[in-house]
Amino acid sequence: MKIDILTLFPTMFEGVLNESILKRAQEQSLVQFNLVNFRDFSLNKHQKVDDYPYGGGAGMVLTPQPIFDAVGSLLKQSDENARVLLMTPQGERFTQKKAEELAEEKHLIFLCGHYEGFDERIREHVVTDELSIGDYVLTGGELASMVIIDSVVRLIPGILGNKQSYEQDSFSTGLLEHPQYTRPYDFRGHQVPDVLLSGNHKKIEEWRRKESLRRTFERRPDLLTDVHLTENERQFLNQLIQKKR
Repeated sequence: MKIDILTLFPTMFEGVLNESILKRAQEQSLVQFNLVNFRDFSLNKHQKVDDYPYGGGAGMVLTPQPIFDAVGSLLKQSDENARVLLMTPQGERFTQKKAEELAEEKHLIFLCGHYEGFDERIREHVVTDELSIGDYVLTGGELASMVIIDSVVRLIPGILGNKQSYEQDSFSTGLLEHPQYTRPYDFRGHQVPDVLLSGNHKKIEEWRRKESLRRTFERRPDLLTDVHLTENERQFLNQLIQKKR
């Protein structure tokens, strides 16, 4: 996968892209990152990329020319159709399902805004996806891009090594992930559930599924509306509901 990142602050990404999973992905040639300061594409003699909004109002708006030209230049260099992703609080809420969808792509271009926003023509004629990581406002799109890049890249085959590492993640199954334990068995009087030491894989999977249901019911019950449940799981969920009452 090739990932281009258009930003006015490319140095913000240096630490994030060169540590942990993202660093390993580059070393394995599974992903290529390209940081682009779109100020370099400005035709303004002072390299301005923003201006006052028509109609008045507070703040500055990013002008279309530098971004149109920057994206156009990247598309000319690519053999793949690119998804152009705009980071904005007005966008579609980013989810694990969206991460899985984007992980199938060969070329992603991230647009990191700043100031008051983008000229609307950028949204209409350049962008393919508008994404938000939550109902709040950040200073710019850089942090949101980092979150999405990390979420997407870890799903590329070969990066985590074990496919189960992400298949059982929270949200991948529609539920929150079940509790995890490791050594020691007894830590200051707090013991690991015996079923996990039983060696009975069927019982372990049943326990994990129930604990995922329990955790999702307690913390994110809104997720349960879209999850397919067996009859036994529905009965277990009804028991949780009755206990809560």
